[in-house]
Amino acid sequence: MERLLSIGNPQSEVPWIVRVMENPAFNVPPLSMFRGRVTLYQHDCVHLLLGRGTTLMDEAFVVGFTMGSTKRMRTSATEFFGRVASRFYPKAYRFPPKARRVFQDAVHLAAISDCQPLDQVDFHALMDYPLREVRRRVCVEESLLQAYYEIEAARNPRIAACRRLVEGTTAA
Repeated sequence: MERLLSIGNPQSEVPWIVRVMENPAFNVPPLSMFRGRVTLYQHDCVHLLLGRGTTLMDEAFVVGFTMGSTKRMRTSATEFFGRVASRFYPKAYRFPPKARRVFQDAVHLAAISDCQPLDQVDFHALMDYPLREVRRRVCVEESLLQAYYEIEAARNPRIAACRRLVEGTTAA
């Protein structure tokens, strides 16, 4: 976990539009339509929980799955968030079209998953457990993740971030 935290941006370096869209501190109307907002610490934990890296495809999946895990993200909010993230986020954070689709897929995948709402998980209390046990406690289905990662890799065969999810490894 320390390694992931060391390569991530501190909150002060996250662009204001990203903070407004994703940070729970800005959970006021109309921004409250975006469910599953989390702190940077929680966000980094979700990266590990889902077996994702730090590319834009990974970011799109992590944000989408976190939002979808609440089971309260409306289709209109998903579409609006995707438009903002793909048009108005600074270039280093902007979701290209394929990442936008991954975001939307992740929202839907989490909505059908049995996992707990990830914005409500106390990751501090789970730090002493192996990843597989954390996934079990949070009810993240590894088989569901792996099935989607195979679909993502098949749709994006030229994107290394997608292929690496299935090339000789599992999401564990």
